[in-house]
Amino acid sequence: MLNPPILYTPQVECFEDNEQKTVAELNDTFDVILKKTAEDYGHAVRSVHAKAHGVLEGTLTVNGGLSPELAQGLFAQPGDYKTYMRISTNAGDILPDAISLPRGLAIKVVGVDGERLPDASGDTQDFVMVNGPVFQAKTSKKFLGSLKMLAKTTDRMEDTKEVLSDVLQGVNTALQAVGISSSTVQSLGGAPDSDPLGETYYSVTPFRYGDYIAKFSVRPVSKDLTELTGKAIDTKDQPDAIRETVQAEMRHLTGEWEFCVQLCRDLEKQPVEDPTTQWDEEDAPFVPVAILRAAPQDSWSADKVQKVDEEMRFSVWTGIAAHEPLGNINRARKATYEHSARFRESFNRCPIHEPTS
Repeated sequence: MLNPPILYTPQVECFEDNEQKTVAELNDTFDVILKKTAEDYGHAVRSVHAKAHGVLEGTLTVNGGLSPELAQGLFAQPGDYKTYMRISTNAGDILPDAISLPRGLAIKVVGVDGERLPDASGDTQDFVMVNGPVFQAKTSKKFLGSLKMLAKTTDRMEDTKEVLSDVLQGVNTALQAVGISSSTVQSLGGAPDSDPLGETYYSVTPFRYGDYIAKFSVRPVSKDLTELTGKAIDTKDQPDAIRETVQAEMRHLTGEWEFCVQLCRDLEKQPVEDPTTQWDEEDAPFVPVAILRAAPQDSWSADKVQKVDEEMRFSVWTGIAAHEPLGNINRARKATYEHSARFRESFNRCPIHEPTS
């Protein structure tokens, strides 16, 4: 018997001292990455998830007949929405694919009605996910320490990173064989070299879900995608193997994913302020609320890359108040995402904007 979902109140969040000071230090550290990569490439890229492997256009169809606790926010009424998806890896520099890092999936849903979050222009709702259920740091202050170390290696020692990645993939495989998953090992280059189209993605951090609190997940359900789950991509001597593989696959396959919601049912077991804690699905199961579909298409066409990869930004703070990001890590993401986008916009002299319905 499941506990009833916890009602959202502002008291579910606990603010730390000097959060804004940490954000300022995060921006300073991201500047090291942004400026170094822009100088090297002659073009500004994102401070995280710089390298995209595919850009997809699709449709999000909200299910009908949802229970009251699931019929919230964007998902309150059945309907179809235009979507854009960006598949990436998490580094702030553009590395060869043999350096295997966690995958990311950013989704932009267009034409969403409702009260907007602060500074959220347009009528879109973004979801930013990775292919693992937990974040690597409990707080933004702890993440800052890791980021400073990462900034020192940005765009350096590619050969060393590649060798280290090969070693860490072996470590990660050994850990998984005994039922252990390490987000730290994966974030350092030990992630499996698996096909991103077959992966399950997680929001990792919690969000307001209308009257409640939830995490989100996107999991493949169409046969075309599930056949790719766990399938390894040969990245040896192929710096863009993932992009080329996704492009070849999306020319003929139909992608269909379930968009799922995991409602918080116990604040002790499913904490808001600790994204390193996995919410056990036995206590708080993921429940499908929508279907995300992508028809066969060119996932790396020049016009799509320009429209989505260059001219759009994805942020958990772009959306409606009914899906407000919660917790320390999410609070730190607002200013840092904006900072990165402004740098790209200025350096590239390319306006970043929200699509409209």
